[in-house]
Amino acid sequence: MIPSRPPSLKARALRLLAQREHSRVELERKLAPYLPEDAPDPAAALARVLDELVSKGFISEARVAESLIHRRAGRLGTSRVLQELRGKGLDEDLLADAASRLRATEFERAREVWCKKFGAPAEDAAGRAKQMRFLAARGFEAEVVRRVLRDADVSPEE
Repeated sequence: MIPSRPPSLKARALRLLAQREHSRVELERKLAPYLPEDAPDPAAALARVLDELVSKGFISEARVAESLIHRRAGRLGTSRVLQELRGKGLDEDLLADAASRLRATEFERAREVWCKKFGAPAEDAAGRAKQMRFLAARGFEAEVVRRVLRDADVSPEE
């Protein structure tokens, strides 16, 4: 029986990219444990593989941002989504663009999250504080949280 060789860095990267979009920083982090120890410059080998994947369009920071926003923005506020985007090592221009788009819809998203979880105004101060903490923990800005709860108190649900 012929011993099987471990997958190459490129094969591992492509397998990860087939599962979901990854940024270059994420792939560097995930592939670092698999760098060949016998290579003269393992970090350069990884950089070459990632450069090739970027040049062929397999790695795209814009797609990473879009994918994460699409998956997470419906349940999370702007600050939490931006925190996740920063963790992926995306550049500041992409973050600024994402922030402006997310802030434009933050009230509607917070209202949907609140309706799904609670659906009715709190009956007392403790319940109101619980609802505020819930939305704040999901990354919605304080002013947006106050507006959602104020509007819930003013207009009964249809």
